[in-house]
Amino acid sequence: MERLKFNLHRQLILVSVLLLSLPWAGCQFIREMEGALRHGQEQGLQATAEAVAAVLGARRELIYPDPERIIAREDTRPPVYALPSGQYISVDGYADGWEDIPEFTLDNPDLTAPLALGYRALTRGASLYLLLRVQDPEVIYHNPGVSREPNGDRLVLRTWLGGKRQDYVIATAAPGSVRAQAAGRRTRDLDPGRIEGFWQDAQGGYTLELEIPLAYTGERLGFYVINSGGPGNTRFETLGNISPLETRAPPWLVYSSAALQQALAPFAHNGRKIEVSDNQRWRVGALDPAATGSADSDTFWLLRLIYRSVLAETDLPTPPVAVQPGKLAGAGVADALAGNPGSFRYRDAASATRTLLTAAAPIRHQGQVIGSVLVSESGEQYLSLTDQAFSRLLGYSLFAIGLGALGLLGYASVLSLRIRRLSQAASRVIAADGSISGVFPASKAQDEIGELSRHYASLLEKLRDYNDYLRTLSRKLSHELRTPIAIIQTSLENLEQEHQPDQAVYVKRARGGLERLRRILDAMSEASRLEESIRNNPPEALDLVPLLKEVHAAYGAVYSRHPVRLEIDTGQATISGVPELVIQALDKLVANAVSFSEPQSPITLSLTGVQDGWELAVRNAGPTLPPGLAQSMFDPMVSQRERTGDSVHLGLGLHVVRLISDYNRGRVAATNTANPPGVAVRMWFPAEE
Repeated sequence: MERLKFNLHRQLILVSVLLLSLPWAGCQFIREMEGALRHGQEQGLQATAEAVAAVLGARRELIYPDPERIIAREDTRPPVYALPSGQYISVDGYADGWEDIPEFTLDNPDLTAPLALGYRALTRGASLYLLLRVQDPEVIYHNPGVSREPNGDRLVLRTWLGGKRQDYVIATAAPGSVRAQAAGRRTRDLDPGRIEGFWQDAQGGYTLELEIPLAYTGERLGFYVINSGGPGNTRFETLGNISPLETRAPPWLVYSSAALQQALAPFAHNGRKIEVSDNQRWRVGALDPAATGSADSDTFWLLRLIYRSVLAETDLPTPPVAVQPGKLAGAGVADALAGNPGSFRYRDAASATRTLLTAAAPIRHQGQVIGSVLVSESGEQYLSLTDQAFSRLLGYSLFAIGLGALGLLGYASVLSLRIRRLSQAASRVIAADGSISGVFPASKAQDEIGELSRHYASLLEKLRDYNDYLRTLSRKLSHELRTPIAIIQTSLENLEQEHQPDQAVYVKRARGGLERLRRILDAMSEASRLEESIRNNPPEALDLVPLLKEVHAAYGAVYSRHPVRLEIDTGQATISGVPELVIQALDKLVANAVSFSEPQSPITLSLTGVQDGWELAVRNAGPTLPPGLAQSMFDPMVSQRERTGDSVHLGLGLHVVRLISDYNRGRVAATNTANPPGVAVRMWFPAEE
């Protein structure tokens, strides 16, 4: 199976995948922004709750029209709770318009008759409305022929004014409109007839809908139904929130006053709900959120869904639900009634991706907690602010990803094209037989590929020089070997002739040719012998001063046609090296200097102290180096000699000098000199520590 080629295109495609971190980073930023907005919303809700609490705390009568209700906690009877309503109520005995009002049920298992009572209450303006649903298998209506006093099944209402109870009775001879009658002493200026309603038959009983002036109640309301036993039967049973024989005040009537609603009106805010409770958690005031235009229409639904999914928190609890209708539940109300404000977050029961923020604050009056304020708002109020930001962020991220991917692919294409051209240029320059033909086009670009192109050009130029040398090597070897072979051949031919008087001369010439062949072979194997010598001779502390003095005397005797000078400016120059190798390098340099010098021209050896080491130089007067040769003359197989003679020149001498210099941790370089014109070869060795 062919292995997948992981080229530059695929590599940069993989790198472009990293651009997907942009949306992730954007989402993290959106999360941080959402957290900041949520914190700001929580602070705003808390400030609103505390402001409402301050207003209501200064006006206690808005929550408690009767201040006695603040401390009336010993009354275990449930109060009559009435919700406020802004809709018109038609008093007709039917439950139309009462669907959203919670029903409270009263029963008594000790009764002999299957009697049950359910009631609902609401307020509108200055009136209290009651809807009573009585389950009674046998309804007995009022019979005027029996007595003018109410008889049969009837309802008794009890209010409390001026510390005295006020009883009203409602009875009817047939279903229809009804009015209350005083059932005892009544307060002057109170007309019982203003308590009116409608009696309607129902399956299994009857329904009674009443309208009562709130001013008649005195903030309290008790009631009970009387189930009559029928004509001639004086026994009856009652069921209600009070009993006929009670003398104490009836239970409290808890409702939201119009003054309280007016006090809450200035705090109306789009999407914000305000609820007020008394110290028994009864909701005595509420301000529903004002209608708001949907912010969803400004954002595409799919983006909104993605955004909500990113910010969704599934571990949030759902809002608390009160067990008893009309009461507020939850930790916020409990903490506020304990005197501790706080804020809470819930998961909106209507949507798993929405949150509900709630702030609670205690209502204090003269240092006493008399109620609580609960302000709630959906998280949509601040999430809608970031919807457009998220959509723009997503759009910018997708644009940046696309632009970055296209840029990377374009860059990869250009990079791949440049590398392909570099490869093709190298293939064109190197022929099938390995020869270098043409000129490699070196790039001028100042980047890594341009640098690689220039290195290729330099490398191929060196290969061209090596190939040129190899092509001329046979000619050089032929030239070097032809002369000794011819000498040996002619000498041997002459020796074949007998009795030649100059036989000794031929033998001498043959020996000279053999010696020249030996020198050629020695020169060709000199580099390998040097490597073996390096392995067998570890470096040691070496003083160059006595070494130079010793070789100076030897060179003066060997090269008598050239005066050899010695220049030393120090008494000691210690390096780490091998004496034999340093002498061998000097031999090569001096021999090379002599070969390029005119007779009687001086050869100078010098030793100079330089930074961190010593510089040993060999200078000669003669032809200077051509351009470019100073760097390559120490490479193997490089020779620029044109002179002929008995010496052997294969281009390995100066290469041996560089090998010795490298082994001794030094370096070697050649430069032209101006006065007198010539060449100086300098070897630098680090000083021995």
